[in-house]
Amino acid sequence: MFIELKEYCKKIVDVSDLELELIDHHFVQRTLKKKEYLLENGSICNFLGFIAKGSIRHFHIKNGLEKTCDISFENTWVTDFQSFTTETTCIMNLQAMENAIIYTIEKKQLGELYRKCPKYETFGRLMAEEVANRATRIAISLSSEKPEERYLNLINNRPDFFQRIPQKHIANFLGISPESLSRIRARVQKKEKS
Repeated sequence: MFIELKEYCKKIVDVSDLELELIDHHFVQRTLKKKEYLLENGSICNFLGFIAKGSIRHFHIKNGLEKTCDISFENTWVTDFQSFTTETTCIMNLQAMENAIIYTIEKKQLGELYRKCPKYETFGRLMAEEVANRATRIAISLSSEKPEERYLNLINNRPDFFQRIPQKHIANFLGISPESLSRIRARVQKKEKS
């Protein structure tokens, strides 16, 4: 069980088969249907999740409108770090964009895993750094790039977005309206043809 997570872990840290078996005792598998929530605002996030299959949209609600912060796919981690680390209620929602399989570990189990095998503490630090780097790239993009630049970066770096995620959520992630996204797409396609 947890084959995807074990393979991912072996690429990051040097763990033995015996150490990999610890995953079986500390993680649980959650199956989500499309649009089902892994986490809803107002709750306390007490877990880290590894996406084995599917995609998860990270969003919050401001003035009654959903604001998509990120969309994560297979072999990535999801959580609300602020809620997870401070044990306070979250404002983030984590929602399946398609049927998904998530391997989760609760905070208490994570501490136990770290005590049993310090290599997992190194693994956890590296994963936290990866998540922080991604969040920084998104923040820089939103604050310094024009919508067309963000669109081009997304299509070049993450073409899976356009095959798996509805246009309204892509537009929301880019910080533009669906109509603006359609205009940008048309402009880009016109440039490519000429």
